[in-house]
Amino acid sequence: MDILRIAGELINTTLVFSTALIFTALGGILSERSGVVNIGLEGLMVCGAFASAVAAYYAEAAGLTGAAPWLGLAAGLLFAMLVSVIHAAASITFKANQVVSGVVINFLSAGATVYLVKILFAGSGQTETLNTAFHKMAVPILSQIPLFGTALFYAYPTTYLALALAVVVWYVLFKTPFGLRLRAVGEHPGAADTLGVGVSPLRYAAVLLSGAFAGLGGATITLTTTSNFSHNTISGQGFIALAAMIFGKWHPFGALGAALFFGFAQALRNFVQLFEFARGIPMEFLYMLPYVLTILVLAGAVGRAYPPAALGDPYDPGKR
Repeated sequence: MDILRIAGELINTTLVFSTALIFTALGGILSERSGVVNIGLEGLMVCGAFASAVAAYYAEAAGLTGAAPWLGLAAGLLFAMLVSVIHAAASITFKANQVVSGVVINFLSAGATVYLVKILFAGSGQTETLNTAFHKMAVPILSQIPLFGTALFYAYPTTYLALALAVVVWYVLFKTPFGLRLRAVGEHPGAADTLGVGVSPLRYAAVLLSGAFAGLGGATITLTTTSNFSHNTISGQGFIALAAMIFGKWHPFGALGAALFFGFAQALRNFVQLFEFARGIPMEFLYMLPYVLTILVLAGAVGRAYPPAALGDPYDPGKR
């Protein structure tokens, strides 16, 4: 029974760690399906985590305790979307190197958010710890299933939202005219332009949506697991989400599965310490586990993953 209980807790923890990765990987898919590389997912997650912590803290101070987590989630989404405008303008309007632009977003976000935290919180390197954050919610009836009811159906509202959005993004990409046009500008923007599809507006929309989803990912970490923001709140989660997107072959359900796999690796890091054989393993090696698995998975999968044909290529209407 103890083994089954531990297995249930491992599954539940996997969902907790996977949620932010699901959000961010979905955002990466939207951007890269339109033809714009988004290495800046890490930085956009940082922005979302920062804005959510600050907004939720001030909402608490104003007495909006019940609404504070939701206001924080909205603030993380909006702030990351605003920052993604920089990447969109550089990549689409000014036709800058998209990888370099994404790297700039990562460095800019890391430095600017810590600087703002020090200004807002009297020189402290982190925000104040939130008194209110999201709490796990049980799905009626389903959560009563023996053994695995609480494992699968007792989760944070952000987890349910992430799983629902994976289905929504799949439907939008593959079942709607908007999704067809978005994929067209990522595969052959010249042909799409000839048919009257606005390449730049669609790419702008995709990059801004990417920022919004990454902001949700960053906010999720702040509002469910850390309850504050500091320089190491994200700690490479954006890059793991990028790996999940590639491992999932730029497909929402593939990215969902990959995010769950990487979330499992992070959860396993915590649970392996419960066993006798792991007590002699240095903690540093356990914390390395998710990142080592990321490298191994990419090394084995990247050669068989084919990105959109026009990914990374700025579109010039005069050269179509």
